[in-house]
Amino acid sequence: MKILVINGPNLNMLGIREREIYGERSYAELCAFIEGACAEEGAECSIFQSNHEGAIVDRIQAAFGTEDAIVINPAAYTHTSVAILDALRAVALPAVEVHLSRLAEREDFRRVSYTSLACEKTIDGLGFEGYRAAIRYLTRERKEK
Repeated sequence: MKILVINGPNLNMLGIREREIYGERSYAELCAFIEGACAEEGAECSIFQSNHEGAIVDRIQAAFGTEDAIVINPAAYTHTSVAILDALRAVALPAVEVHLSRLAEREDFRRVSYTSLACEKTIDGLGFEGYRAAIRYLTRERKEK
């Protein structure tokens, strides 16, 4: 299975920004964690991060016919991007939305997720482990259904 992992704006600043919310670990550590989680499940992964909405849309579209599933942390675009929602719907790949923090415990505007409308599942509040849970869902639980 080929899994595309997409990380949205400001995730490249992990370990620097709002450590009380996102923790001390860096984006490089997150990427290594994701690669390890995919290896544990026998999955290939491509990791993509952008601060630009259009680049994220382009990468989702490029997944059509080349990847089997998507794990996406759209970050701030979760709450604003109909374009990312539409791209996810267009490629119609199984997708899981992941967030490092627990959205229900954040500002009110963060409780609305447009991208979740195109995802089979949303996992939030587990930190890096949320990515492992998403990868396991796509490689194990989804197969059993």
